[in-house]
Amino acid sequence: MIIGGKNFDTAHHTYVMGILNVTPDSFSDGGKWNNMDAALRHAEEMIADGADLLDIGGESTRPGYTLLPDEEEISRVVPVIEAVKREFDIPVSVDTYKSAVARAALEAGADLVNDIWGLKYDPEMADVIAQAGVPCCLMHNRKEAVYDNYLPDVLDDLRGCVRLAKDAGIADEAIILDPGIGFGKTLEHNLILTNHLELLNELGYPVLLGTSRKSMIGKTLDLPSDQREEGTLATTVIGMMKGCAFVRVHNVKMNRRAVDMTEAILRAGKEA
Repeated sequence: MIIGGKNFDTAHHTYVMGILNVTPDSFSDGGKWNNMDAALRHAEEMIADGADLLDIGGESTRPGYTLLPDEEEISRVVPVIEAVKREFDIPVSVDTYKSAVARAALEAGADLVNDIWGLKYDPEMADVIAQAGVPCCLMHNRKEAVYDNYLPDVLDDLRGCVRLAKDAGIADEAIILDPGIGFGKTLEHNLILTNHLELLNELGYPVLLGTSRKSMIGKTLDLPSDQREEGTLATTVIGMMKGCAFVRVHNVKMNRRAVDMTEAILRAGKEA
């Protein structure tokens, strides 16, 4: 898979996506990076710590978040995307489910669109991505955590996302899938899906796992968002063992080390 001119060997490696929230109200790091100097310093730090790509978002999607007007979200992400692409040689993803924001971000230099609604929120999103010829990450999501047959329903929902992508002309090799941990799911749903991530491999696309500091970890360990790194690392390793090609994380350094260690162990097992 090519993202931002760089080759990602998703069949043999797990890549670390660093989260850069330029929002005042993100659940974990709201307000910390929402001015240009701070955002660029954090981007530089994550790159030095081993990030393979950065995911820039301008609207918090924590539970109960406030929907932003397109113009405000664009005003947050576009200058940061332009600056990161100017200052650093790293692929950049834009975290948005709105076609107008995606279009502006792509014009600013974004290399990938990360859509938490898997093309199902904005009917123009798939066409914007297809016309730009960039990859996309399609996340599983539902408005309510109501399922007839949970795991098969998740897979069927993701198949629907893929159909929307392909109908718009997005190539197979430009699709990444995200199980959507923390979205439209109960705590038990999140734990079950994390334990069965290998099922997503049946769909034939690289999988991105985004569990970093989420409520699944907080509720399980009874910890606030700033004390969930060990829990995040556990999910990173489990995700790798089950075939995930990307992990989307806040703490790049710790997860980079966990990824490298896990890959070394897995390689040794294959060579034995």
